[in-house]
Amino acid sequence: MKKLVVLGGGYGGQAIVSDLVDKLPSDVSMTLIDRMPFQGLKTEYYALAAGTASDKELRVSFPKDPRLTLAFGEVTGVDLENKLVILEDQDPISYDWLVIGLGCTDNYHGIEGAEQYSTSIQTFSSARKTYQLLNDLKPYGQVSVIGGGLSGVEIAAELRESRPDLNIRIIDRGPSVMSAFPGKLQHFVAEWFRQHDVEMRGHISLYKLEDGILHDANNPSTPIYTDVTVWTAGIQPVKLVQDMNLPKDKQGRLIINEYHQLPSHNDVYIVGDCASLPFSPSGQVAGVQGKQIAEVLHAIWNDRTPKLGKIHLKGTMGSLGKKCGFGLMGDLTMKGRIPRLIKSGVLWKSKRHFG
Repeated sequence: MKKLVVLGGGYGGQAIVSDLVDKLPSDVSMTLIDRMPFQGLKTEYYALAAGTASDKELRVSFPKDPRLTLAFGEVTGVDLENKLVILEDQDPISYDWLVIGLGCTDNYHGIEGAEQYSTSIQTFSSARKTYQLLNDLKPYGQVSVIGGGLSGVEIAAELRESRPDLNIRIIDRGPSVMSAFPGKLQHFVAEWFRQHDVEMRGHISLYKLEDGILHDANNPSTPIYTDVTVWTAGIQPVKLVQDMNLPKDKQGRLIINEYHQLPSHNDVYIVGDCASLPFSPSGQVAGVQGKQIAEVLHAIWNDRTPKLGKIHLKGTMGSLGKKCGFGLMGDLTMKGRIPRLIKSGVLWKSKRHFG
C-alpha cells in the first residue's frame, strides 16, 4: 500500500483531502497530520481574539472516511531522503507522496522583545490567549496593534465593536493603514477608524519592545506606552520550512515547479504560506493551490500528464466590524455593507463545504 501524507489541515490541506478522499486508488492510503483535531478558520481568528466569535464557530471538522487516517501531533522534521515525517514523541511516518502545508508564523523582523512582549493571532491557541488578554483589560486600557495591513485593520475594528471602552491604536511603519491597497480603500478605512476613535500612528519604526513600552527609532526619547500589544506586522513560513536546506524566495518560501512540487523531490508538494507563489499568502490562494495539487496527484495515479491552468483569485474582502467592510476585485473597489455581506457568505460557504 502506497501512502499520501498531508501535513497541515488548513485551507490547502483541507482542499486536497476533500478533493481526493473519494478518488484514491485501491492501493493508496491517505493520512492527514495536524496538531489539532479540526481545521481552524484562520482568516477569522481576529474575531476570536476580539471576542465577537466563539471558538466553536471557527472550527471545521476534518472529513470522516475509511480511506482517510487522521493523526495528531507536532511535526518536527521531514527526512526527504528516507521519506519520513518526524513527529514529536511519536514514531516517524513514512510516505510515498508528501504535502507540506504547515502554514506560517509571525515575522518579528529581528525587533528586540517583539516576540516576548506582544501577543499573536497566528494559531488557534495564540488567538485564544490574545482573547483572554484583550478581554481581561480594565476599561480605558490601551491596546496597540502593530501592523496596518488586513489583519491589523480587522482586529482593531472588531475589537472596537467588542470593547468600546478601550483605547485602540494601530501602529505602522508606513504612512497609512492598508498601504498595499488602492488609495480609495485606504481613505475609506482610515475614515472609518477616525469616526470610531481608533488612533492611527504612521511612520513608526519600532526597534525594541518592553513590558508595556514600545520604542520608536524615529523618536527614541519618547516611549509609547501600552497595556496589550497585538502583533500583525508580517509572517514567515514555519520553522520546519525555515530550517530546510532548499532553494527559497526572499520571503523564505520554498521554490516549487509548475506542478507545486519541490524541483529536487517531485514526490513532495508545497501548499499555502510555505510555497513561493506570485501572490500574497491567503486562505484563498492556499485553497486554489490545494485543488490543483489534488488534480496533479489524481493525474499521476491515472498515468496522465497533469494540465493546470493559471491560478485566478476572486479578490480580497475585509471587514470593519460586523456591519461594514471593503473589497478589491480586480480594479473594482467595494465599500460598505455589501462587501461585508459577501465576506460573511464566503465564510458560511467554506464552513459547509469543508464541514
